Amino acid sequence: MASLYTAMSANKRNSFFITVAITAVLVVLGYLLGQYWGSGYGGIVIAVVISLVMSLSAYYAGDKMVLGVSRAKRIEKKDHPQLFNVIEELAISGGLPMPAVYVIDDTAPNAFATGRDPKHASVAITTGLMQKLNRDELQGVMAHELSHVGNRDILYATMVGILVGSIAMMSDFFLRSFFWGGGRRRRSDGEGGGGGGAILLVVAIVLAILAPIFAKLLQLAVSRQREFLADASAAKLTRYPEGLASALQKIAGDKEVLEVANRATSHLYIVNPIKPFEKRASSLFSTHPPIQERISRLRAMR
Repeated sequence: MASLYTAMSANKRNSFFITVAITAVLVVLGYLLGQYWGSGYGGIVIAVVISLVMSLSAYYAGDKMVLGVSRAKRIEKKDHPQLFNVIEELAISGGLPMPAVYVIDDTAPNAFATGRDPKHASVAITTGLMQKLNRDELQGVMAHELSHVGNRDILYATMVGILVGSIAMMSDFFLRSFFWGGGRRRRSDGEGGGGGGAILLVVAIVLAILAPIFAKLLQLAVSRQREFLADASAAKLTRYPEGLASALQKIAGDKEVLEVANRATSHLYIVNPIKPFEKRASSLFSTHPPIQERISRLRAMR
């Protein structure tokens, strides 16, 4: 199991450093844009306030919105006893509270977890997942989702998403105000202009254009690292990596389209629900690691 623990440590470490990098982008962008408009530190304060407001909204209402958009309906143990038994066993093994269980009426196999913390977590699975996987595979998928809960990946993803959204919002505001304002810069009376101001302007514009793209790429890197971490954690929880590996193979190979999925929620699912042949698909910003790499890593775990 040494390779498993090594993989888990590496994924946690990578996620931390990538998140620090995104935060640094937000702070630098806030400072430069604030400096352009008159106060660099004021810009940082505004960036932090925007992030906090967005974070509070997502923290308390994000899971309800995701479940609603996904048309997930809450079920009880009497509705699907085997599913509940699997989740209960895994929750006990992982030292987690029993999450709320939701089902999406769709024949495409997939699943996701949401909620701000383990006490307010929910797992949602499609009817297709229950129909097409055996018990070992179902256990692997549920272990993956509960691992997201235990690793605080839901909160982690929300936090990173808010940082990236704040960067995009600030960049968009700056570029719009710059072009609509004819490129005029607000500065204090004592501040000099000339070459320094022109350089600051160029740097601010370039950063405002590139920062959202760079931040988005970092967000996707975090998402992929957390998927690897959840896979490794699921293997540790079930002590049977092949169950999840086989489930991933089946889910990825299934050709049915999950209609309720969209680009805003696709990163939550265990396997990207948007198929490559769909018009809404985009390989440029993939939220998941290559499926074969995930399977290979799982099968290499001992």
